[in-house]
Amino acid sequence: MKFNDFDREMRIYEESLDQYILPDMFLVARLDGRSFTRLTKEICKFEAPFDIRFRDLMAGTVRALIQDSGFQIIYGYTQSDEISLLFHPLDNTFSRKVRKINTTLAGEASAVFSLALGRAATFDCRVVPLPNERRVADYFLWRQEDACRNSLNSHCYWTLRKDGVSARKASSQMEGMSVADKNELLFTRGMNFNDFPLWQKRGIGVKAGAVEKEGLNPVTRETVMTQRRTLLQDENLPLGEEYRAYILNILKKANVASAAADRKELQAVSVKLPQV
Repeated sequence: MKFNDFDREMRIYEESLDQYILPDMFLVARLDGRSFTRLTKEICKFEAPFDIRFRDLMAGTVRALIQDSGFQIIYGYTQSDEISLLFHPLDNTFSRKVRKINTTLAGEASAVFSLALGRAATFDCRVVPLPNERRVADYFLWRQEDACRNSLNSHCYWTLRKDGVSARKASSQMEGMSVADKNELLFTRGMNFNDFPLWQKRGIGVKAGAVEKEGLNPVTRETVMTQRRTLLQDENLPLGEEYRAYILNILKKANVASAAADRKELQAVSVKLPQV
């Protein structure tokens, strides 16, 4: 059998389970650290419940994925050991093949985090297709609410542990406790959940932006202020409906930028057309 025929025959099996995200669907990829509880608490012994070193490792991984993964990612969000990435609506990398998206992002996140940490760490990845902008905003609101719930639970759990309560008893004691009960638990020990840093309760966002920098005009040799595109890390994300508006504005800017690029491309083509 000729190789080309053999190749086509075998690829049927290789591609039999391939899935593609439809072009009219919004796309989010979520990555989760594998066995990160053991990694952070037993192996690396990060401070509980939150450690700035771990926060910076996660945020750095988000920035690397936005900059270097090859996908057009317009927003990244991280809380705890998870990362959510919002793709540009027009991104068509790998023809939106789920297998390629999952493996590429999981592999790169694992590599970036491991190199920064100095030991092996791995992430898994899942693609989340969403039908419209409202559901995109709902998704990030959901992850933020999960961050807030996990933050309160973590602070309460580790407060009990530091009081000498065993892991099993601390978990048992928190079962059935209301949000008010948990806040009261902290308050009776001199802590107010509202006073904890926002990044611990709401997560961290990373998006493209611009910063002003001082530069030199090469012609006039005068000092001028210029704008440079960069990634902005937001550790003070808004909450609730304000966060919804924050996400929708990112999508709006992406759509406006795409429309402007399309107009520019059409103008460039029209200039090249011969005059009749």
